[in-house]
Amino acid sequence: MIWNKTFECMSREEMRECQSKRLIETVQRVYHNVPAYREKMQQAHLVPEDIRSVDDLHKLPFTVKQDLRDNYPYGLFAVPMSEVVRVHASSGTTGKPTVVGYTRKDLATWSEVIARTLTAAGAHKHDVIHIAYGYGLFTGGLGLHYGSEKIGATVIPISGGNTQRQIQLMHDFGSTVLACTPSYALYLAEAIDESQYKRSDLKLRVGVFGAEPWTETMRKEIEEKLHIKAIDIFGLSEVIGPGVSSECEHQCGLHVFEDHFIPEIIDPKTLEVLPEGELGELVFTCITKEALPLIRYRTRDLTRLHYEKCKCGRTLVRMEKCTGRSDDMLIIRGVNVFPSQIEEVLLKIDGLQPHYLITVDRVHNLDVMQLQVEVEQEYFTDRISELQGLSKKLQHSLESALGIGVDVKLVEPKTIQRSEGKAKRVIDNRKLN
Repeated sequence: MIWNKTFECMSREEMRECQSKRLIETVQRVYHNVPAYREKMQQAHLVPEDIRSVDDLHKLPFTVKQDLRDNYPYGLFAVPMSEVVRVHASSGTTGKPTVVGYTRKDLATWSEVIARTLTAAGAHKHDVIHIAYGYGLFTGGLGLHYGSEKIGATVIPISGGNTQRQIQLMHDFGSTVLACTPSYALYLAEAIDESQYKRSDLKLRVGVFGAEPWTETMRKEIEEKLHIKAIDIFGLSEVIGPGVSSECEHQCGLHVFEDHFIPEIIDPKTLEVLPEGELGELVFTCITKEALPLIRYRTRDLTRLHYEKCKCGRTLVRMEKCTGRSDDMLIIRGVNVFPSQIEEVLLKIDGLQPHYLITVDRVHNLDVMQLQVEVEQEYFTDRISELQGLSKKLQHSLESALGIGVDVKLVEPKTIQRSEGKAKRVIDNRKLN
């Protein structure tokens, strides 16, 4: 077990001292090593010496996802590429991914916070951890992998897909901990019921689920169907990946590993820092990362922070489940999707109009996305083959751009409702709040 009581059970004053020291060092590094940050600070009439403690955090400028795009691929790195030993990336709105880098020390930090996450969930070295998050550029699979090894557990790096084989290996290998998206956990539960195996044949006892929003109702359903304790974990690839915060076995908020990531809650309109317990946008500052130490990164996730000590003994601040976002991003099966990405694809295909409607739903416990698109009048003919060809071309282009399948429905011109104000582009029926 990895329970770092030195940091996870610190008094508030000790934590503030730790954060202040690390913040000062981080600001010095980014100012001198990252031109984009130096320019931001100079525009704000700041020098590193102006940041004397965590109380000065609010003086620093925000970082947003656009900053990563503008400095694609390595412009925000604070170390030379010779020190970067791994790169991950997530989908972006312009066709170019959001790139994150890790030094050896960053990977050690990542393993540490994932080890804490798993320990908080009740995992230990005698567990067999079945990792069904995607491996590759997505941070989920490899993030959980090395943290699982750090606690001494046995790791099954099966990645996503091939559900029947997943079930067989869970049974044959004696998996005790399941790591995947919550929607896939429910899908697995249904697939187990339809398989040759009984739930009682499996040894699963706990699951660590993240990468997409999910509700308390969904948690109860997972726990009832899989007979496990379902633990919520939270992370962002830009901040580090999974391992930013995690529930403990008491399931009363996600402990933020604030000795590495300082959280703030701001009003997304005024950008002012809000008091404890107020609902607002979550902001993180990375104070131990070497390759990509983001300063006041706006996550766009809406939540609250609570500082009272947890029943588990940890004094780390806890964040509530995120209730929504302050932008138009959708999270579908762990993939970030922006309407602007879809618009960009539509504009490149002759015969399609820029009038569309995205409908997201949860069918058989998996997220599905349907896209209705208006076709130009001259293309909307009785020749079914032409429409089918246009539909297949759009589906292929969307899958290439987004990384997920989309159910495309071509409709006649002027059939999608117009609005005099901001067009309603998205209907999300998943009831995530």
